[in-house]
Amino acid sequence: MSRYKETDLSRIKVKSVQDRPSKVEPGAFARLADDLLDSMPDILKGADFKEFVRLCRQAMAQGKPIIIALGGHVIKCGLTPLLVRLMEVGAVKCFVINGSVAIHDYELAFFGKTSEDVSKGLADGSFGMVYETTHGINSVITQGSEEQLGFGEALGRHILSTAPHPEISLLATAYRHGIPVTAHIGLGSDIVHQTPCADGKAIGDCSLRDFRILCEQIKELNKGGVYINLGSAVLLPEVFLKSLTVARNVYGEVKDFTTAVFDMNLHYRAMENVVRRPVETGGKGFYFIGHHEIMVPLLVQQLLKGTPSS
Repeated sequence: MSRYKETDLSRIKVKSVQDRPSKVEPGAFARLADDLLDSMPDILKGADFKEFVRLCRQAMAQGKPIIIALGGHVIKCGLTPLLVRLMEVGAVKCFVINGSVAIHDYELAFFGKTSEDVSKGLADGSFGMVYETTHGINSVITQGSEEQLGFGEALGRHILSTAPHPEISLLATAYRHGIPVTAHIGLGSDIVHQTPCADGKAIGDCSLRDFRILCEQIKELNKGGVYINLGSAVLLPEVFLKSLTVARNVYGEVKDFTTAVFDMNLHYRAMENVVRRPVETGGKGFYFIGHHEIMVPLLVQQLLKGTPSS
């Protein structure tokens, strides 16, 4: 016999399952359907994804902006053609990028290839030490600063007019369609800073101009816009938070919009600065975890449904 007192379970109060609210019923189950979205269950992230797609489609139908922020891995996964298609149907009004996106986009447009073996190059000090990329991008940005252009604007114009493969460039296509691409650069974070031709004043000038351009775009999210973060864990979530507070400070009300993060892991800054904090005054945030090369095609396919030539 135990020395410790036990709770007498015969005193438990029970009720009928008929009187208990239940969160799962067969009507919400997955089913085989021609459309993958229709196949998803109306449960947890399946229900969230369906709701997010509905809100994106609603924004498109109402002419509200969809702004997409992305990290370099999205470009390296070969997803540019899908983002280009979103521009062609008028679905995306602005792109927000970091320096790695600009580098990979530039290399693909000019040389038809990108992404080196970092570990191997780091071991012998050759990582990032490619003349054509570092000299090419820095030259464009130095000139762009002299012309008072944004970083993404200067690079997109140059790629469109000079590169042999501008059709596979996000920046060139955006420039051709008059869509802002704002580039937010952390000095010392990109290979193009590892060279004496890097002009810190020019880089900072063009990137800060892009921040101000982004603030102007963010104000348009008010009442129905959508902001999507694809694969940036820290830098772009921080930029979004600051651009949103500037837009609210200068223009007043910017609320009742939708945000979402698509990434391969759960990141604190992306969760707080994109999904939670911005929509506390109205709207809704979502977080979807999965590989970009699977999740981005799924999302774009759903956004293109019903658009011309989709």
